[in-house]
Amino acid sequence: MAVRNAPNAPRRRSGVAVLVLVLAVFGLIAGVVLVGWEDDGARRADNSLTPADVARNTPVPQPAALQPGLDLTAWAAGVAERSHVPARALRAYGAAELSERAATPACRLSWTTLAAIGRVESDHGQLGRAALGADGVPRPLIIGVPLDGSRGTKEIHDTDGGRLDGDRIYDRAVGPMQFLPTTWTRYGADGNGDGVRDPFQMDDAAAAAAAYLCADGRDTASGAGWWDGVLTYNRSVSYARLVWAAADRYAGAAAP
Repeated sequence: MAVRNAPNAPRRRSGVAVLVLVLAVFGLIAGVVLVGWEDDGARRADNSLTPADVARNTPVPQPAALQPGLDLTAWAAGVAERSHVPARALRAYGAAELSERAATPACRLSWTTLAAIGRVESDHGQLGRAALGADGVPRPLIIGVPLDGSRGTKEIHDTDGGRLDGDRIYDRAVGPMQFLPTTWTRYGADGNGDGVRDPFQMDDAAAAAAAYLCADGRDTASGAGWWDGVLTYNRSVSYARLVWAAADRYAGAAAP
């Protein structure tokens, strides 16, 4: 994913307006730079981890849990109309919630958190010229900038021989949920059941994101657990607040 000074494409002006309004309440400074997924919080050099105790007291925005046996296609179609999230992406987020709740029920993960991260990271696989296909793969593929220590990134030399990101000098974040190669190696998942773990495929990426969020026994329905999880990806309270604002919006849109 190319690093942008704003997380959303201009086609969703109403969504941006809502995010700006909510973020203003938090007192964020304009011009936040988003850099995507973190490998143990290492990818961005950001020392803004002040008032984390205040952030962790913020209520977690999430609707009621999805129920096993839910018709995800019908559910996604209905929520897409109210949330303006592509139905194809919603199916992936919803399936990841159901799968992760079955695997780690104590984590209590909601699709709204996954959708919020997907919004901030890649506009649900639609960043720039990308379009999310029916197969869940954005085209052109979303690949981040080289993590060479410039533009506010931490220097991370190549770890996979360029297998995922095509770069044999530096690592880059890849896919709609922006995984680093090392993180994908650990958490990569086969969310669509085709026998392949593909970070560029939305179902796989969402399932891997769910596992990452729920690692180490984290309870994402608690204030501390939710904020700790999001801050693991990006050690920036500003980033976490952007994700919170998007999650809050989606939780509201999920209401009948």
